[in-house]
Amino acid sequence: DLWRGGLAPRMSAATARIAFTPNWWARAGWLLLAAYIVYACSLLDFTWARFMVGLDNGARFIGRMLPPNFSRWEILVKGLTESIEIAVLASALGILVSLPIGLLAARNLMPAWVTWPARMTIALARSFHPVIVAIVFVKALGFGALSGIAALTVASIGFIGKLFAEAIEEISLKQVEAVRATGAPFMNVITYGVLPQVFGRFIGFATYQLDSNLRNSTMVGIVGAGGIGGALFAAFQRFDYDFVCAMLLSIIFLIFVGELLATRVRAVFLERGKVDEE
Repeated sequence: DLWRGGLAPRMSAATARIAFTPNWWARAGWLLLAAYIVYACSLLDFTWARFMVGLDNGARFIGRMLPPNFSRWEILVKGLTESIEIAVLASALGILVSLPIGLLAARNLMPAWVTWPARMTIALARSFHPVIVAIVFVKALGFGALSGIAALTVASIGFIGKLFAEAIEEISLKQVEAVRATGAPFMNVITYGVLPQVFGRFIGFATYQLDSNLRNSTMVGIVGAGGIGGALFAAFQRFDYDFVCAMLLSIIFLIFVGELLATRVRAVFLERGKVDEE
């Protein structure tokens, strides 16, 4: 009776108060976010009428793109081949450079006076979009695939270097200390104590970067850095929209094939890693 009459109601009320205590700071934050969204839309001239006009223009544009025109397939093949070459070379160079930079940026293995310059290099490589970097290299190296390779190499260093450094910082140091206890030199410690713990993740990073460079290699050509992007931009300027559609479909097909290959490569290396661990 005491439990039902006095203690239980008081505990239930206390529990209800704790469970449903309003978070006024969170509510104020959501209100500020909503107010800022409205304010930003007003500054950017975002109106419903303009959106509907854009939908109508987009429908007419798609109508002019169909059916796609593949009659000039030589230009498509040449542009796609050059984009693939740019992506593969930039990925390979970026990964090779990212390995030592990511290792130097790992704070659990290197002193602060080494990690800070490495991390500043990674931050600098990540600061700008690949198209902006491509514009700089086009001005420095001229038009062509070399500028695209240089721009995507910089982007690869920023991405792979950061993720590789973070992966090294998350490893277990017990294995590293065990290798050090054998009197092994520094490179053997890295080879046998660090790399086996991050190899699977590094393969995932590398394949993702290759996939990303395949996409970016179709964009840097717009500013003259090689690849199919230059032909795409020229077709837009000529209002040759059916050929634009053909190139867009070809790019989509290229990205799908690259994704399938990347998934297969990751699966093969992960299976091999599991076998080695067993």
